[in-house]
Amino acid sequence: MCLVLIGWRAHPDYRLIVAANRDEFYTRPTEPMRWWPEVPGLLAGRDIGAERRAEGDLPGSWLGLTTQSPGRHRFAAVTNVWSPSDDRADTRSRGALLLDFLRGVSERHPSDTSLGPEQHLLDVAAAPDHYNGYNLVVSDLETLWWHSNRAAESRKLTPGFHGLSNGTFVTSASPTGDQEPTAPQPIWPKVRAGLTELRRLTRSHPDAVERYFAVLADRTEAPDDRLPHTGVPHEVERTLSAGFIGHTRHGTRASTVLLVRENGTFSMAERSFGRLGREIGEVSFHGTLDLPA
Repeated sequence: MCLVLIGWRAHPDYRLIVAANRDEFYTRPTEPMRWWPEVPGLLAGRDIGAERRAEGDLPGSWLGLTTQSPGRHRFAAVTNVWSPSDDRADTRSRGALLLDFLRGVSERHPSDTSLGPEQHLLDVAAAPDHYNGYNLVVSDLETLWWHSNRAAESRKLTPGFHGLSNGTFVTSASPTGDQEPTAPQPIWPKVRAGLTELRRLTRSHPDAVERYFAVLADRTEAPDDRLPHTGVPHEVERTLSAGFIGHTRHGTRASTVLLVRENGTFSMAERSFGRLGREIGEVSFHGTLDLPA
């Protein structure tokens, strides 16, 4: 399972803070985060093993940032909604959802490349069965939105902290940290723990990339009485409950930290992992964005 932790306008000097783990089978071909030659200004990992790609389609991705379109910078992240009994073979790859937004592409409005986050989500929500279950977070760095085709809703996320994994909901907390996180369903332990640490770091060391990576490296498994119920065997559920998963067939393949500061500068770093959580590489990028007010 995956983990996405977001600080949105939660610090006076930072527009967006993201710490995220992508979990996947080790046999699925993946390329580390880099600039895409096919899409100028796109910085993202490449999911070249995505199923159900038509010939000529671009690779998919799970998290990315568009950096070279003044006034139209975009961020997006996607996770699957884990439900083994609800997985169809005749759907489009979920990675295309993210890539469509980052490129300004819409199936319903193919000639309009300027659709904002809200309209983009309205478009994808109109065809919920085109994809297996997903959570999609999109932003033009002016507003931040979430949508799941298994929750049948889209929501504008308010300034504060937000976390999601592979359930059909977002867990949110206020920017001041004076209230407990809230969610419409029981909060998954790794999301709660991750948000607690993200809030603490944002207050004390908001620019400490290594400390965000340390949060993402937490291998603590949830106690049995707090495990989510996603339809997999109990032992598997326990394994997947950790923030960082390092096993022989499936686990955390990439950890990503993104910091977008209010002055427009950004830092984006990714660590890649192999079987048993062995680190196999790291890349980092820096630049400047023309942020909306």
